[in-house]
Amino acid sequence: MESLDTVLAAHRAYLLGWNIGVAGGPDLPTYRSEVPHAPLNGVLRVVGRTPQDALAEARERLHGVPRIWWVGPDSDAGTAAGLTSLGAVEVARMPIMTVGIGEAADVPAPAGVHIAETTDLAAFVPAYARVSGIPADGVAATIEREKAFTGDGTVLRLVGRLDDGRGIATAVAWISHGLVTLYFVGTQPEQRRRGIGAAMTRAALDLACERGARTAALTSSTVGESVYRGLGFRPVGEFRLLTF
Repeated sequence: MESLDTVLAAHRAYLLGWNIGVAGGPDLPTYRSEVPHAPLNGVLRVVGRTPQDALAEARERLHGVPRIWWVGPDSDAGTAAGLTSLGAVEVARMPIMTVGIGEAADVPAPAGVHIAETTDLAAFVPAYARVSGIPADGVAATIEREKAFTGDGTVLRLVGRLDDGRGIATAVAWISHGLVTLYFVGTQPEQRRRGIGAAMTRAALDLACERGARTAALTSSTVGESVYRGLGFRPVGEFRLLTF
């Protein structure tokens, strides 16, 4: 199993792949995609900086876009409290979860659902945008950023389709630092509670395993945590997501 430091480094590398702004140094790495969706712009960690200095510099770099602060085990202790004292509001807590791919539960796709890798961003991005809350006026920018993604690793995109070809689920597998990290795992609302999300996750793990990954990681929403636990993922840390 990869170390937590490695998991966090892979997470930073993925989000930095969206960046078209000033990334900064390891003490205050930021990413700016220009997509009007807070999770796609933000601050990845704070190390050796006072909250006041970090806030001032981050505001300069990220002015004009919605953004979040990821405050996790790779930030200095007390960062969340320091930012809160300056007016930040915690919007979510997300467990960081990992599993050895060989130890994950086997989950077949439900009848009538076919999961495969895709390169069709024009269909893929609107599907995950609907689930993730990316506004309609941000879809075109998201497609352009996906086309120009420059992360230090490999991106695999999976789509789940019905027999009639309709795309109903997505997953992004990010292979970097010797492991796979999952993003945009989601199912269209009208198709939920069929086990599709678990099947998409398992398919992503299998594809990553073929590429040499042996550990999988993700950050889970409250809704998804029970699904990932059922697959064998276990918490190894936590992000607190803050915004001003």
